[in-house]
Amino acid sequence: MGKEQQIGKSYSHIAPYIEIMDSTLRDGEQTSGVSFMPHEKLIIARMLLQDIKVDRIEVASARVSEGEKEAVKMICRYAQRTGDIDKIEVLGFVDGHLSIDWIRDCGGHVINLLAKGSLKHCQQQLHKTPKEHLDDILAVLDYAEKTGMQVNLYLEDWSSGMRDNPEYVYQLMDRLKDTNIKRFLLPDTLGILNPLQCVEYMRKMIKRYPDKHFDFHAHNDYDLAVSNSLAAVLSGCKGLHVTVNGLGERSGNAPIASVQVILKDQFHAKTSIDESRLNDISSLVEGYSGIAVPVNQPIVGENVFTQVAGVHADGDKKDNLYCNDLVPERFGRKREYALGKNSGKANIVKNLEELGLELDAEQTRRVTARITELGDQKELVTQDDLPYIVSDVLKHNVVEDKVKLLSYLVSSSYGLKPIASIKVEINGKIYTADSTGDGQYDAFVKALRKVYKENLGRTFPLLANYKVSIPPGGRTDALVQTVVTWHNGDKLLRTNGLDADQTEAAIKATFKMLNIIEEQKI
Repeated sequence: MGKEQQIGKSYSHIAPYIEIMDSTLRDGEQTSGVSFMPHEKLIIARMLLQDIKVDRIEVASARVSEGEKEAVKMICRYAQRTGDIDKIEVLGFVDGHLSIDWIRDCGGHVINLLAKGSLKHCQQQLHKTPKEHLDDILAVLDYAEKTGMQVNLYLEDWSSGMRDNPEYVYQLMDRLKDTNIKRFLLPDTLGILNPLQCVEYMRKMIKRYPDKHFDFHAHNDYDLAVSNSLAAVLSGCKGLHVTVNGLGERSGNAPIASVQVILKDQFHAKTSIDESRLNDISSLVEGYSGIAVPVNQPIVGENVFTQVAGVHADGDKKDNLYCNDLVPERFGRKREYALGKNSGKANIVKNLEELGLELDAEQTRRVTARITELGDQKELVTQDDLPYIVSDVLKHNVVEDKVKLLSYLVSSSYGLKPIASIKVEINGKIYTADSTGDGQYDAFVKALRKVYKENLGRTFPLLANYKVSIPPGGRTDALVQTVVTWHNGDKLLRTNGLDADQTEAAIKATFKMLNIIEEQKI
């Protein structure tokens, strides 16, 4: 039977329910640079149990530190009150009574006992024979039973053990299968498996020990943690280990969001997970860990429900042609339509509809042209920026401007004052001027003053105030709003400009002011 046939045959053996154990607070905390405070661990644990509704959480390694002990005590006190204490698991070691006593002192009821799942680890790390290691494990199991501690057993480096010396794995299992161990946890500790190997090894375990509960624990060194997790489920394993945002040592672990949606959508497996809160837990862990979620991370990335191409927005209007089962509302999110050079009219219209703005065809064309212009400057425009762009384009982009900027150049060099050269058209006549200033905008305004004084014999308004801000809700890399206030005789004029560039925004505000003055002269 070929590998593909084996996988196909395994499909029918999917457990009706897959347990999800989240190890963000233990294995996830082994991410380089990540260390959760005790209160942060408690908040994450509460959200995982109450809101995400995972079956179990692994919250720490025994005997690490006093801070870790305090965190485990806090979580156990909380879980005791809510009736979830048996869902709290702590990694412990084959160290006689030490780990079990540590966990009991914290109020814990479950130890995930770390044994060696490969002969190489047994001999070279522990310097023991398989029999000696087994005797040590049995001693811990005996003490656990006497103290009422529930035991799950990790076979560390199980994937290497099955590849290099499966008889060692079977020797351990044959001796331990009739003990009080509730679950056997099978980790791909070094992240070396591919899905075909995972199917092969997992099926061998299940065929040999059909009445045992096996969990699979994936690592992502080859970017196969999710694929291997699903292969394990297809082969009959009953539980998977995950972390929020895929946190974990080296390349991380299998992300809970990705595992959940593929289990549900692709294989119709049942879990306890509340998908509507996956984005919330992702954001919480991102904030506490300081590890940013990539914008294209499936399910929880910032951009994964954003359509960029205008043709996609058009297709969504026509019976959601560009949507799949991963609808954003499923995860407490909504679909967005990016604004940029690839947007097209359909994206603009979608965003305008969302804001309740109605524009005619010509107005939409002008707004689209402005957003495309910003996109050509590699700027990202958000829906929150859109009202300001609409206002800027429709209220101030007057075709019959009497004062027009034809071209300009501003430059600055280290140790020298900025220089501005301008070419303007005022009431049909063209003028040029150059000037220096204390800044680029100051040099530009001084050049304008020259034109008004030397060519027109007129007084140029005096600058009263200059304010730069980000439009509320906007992004710093998209738009800058510059509001400039002028003294024109005994009157105050206030104009604003909007652009990706601060100087350009101020120049726009300046020309709006000059056109207002020209209109008032009529």
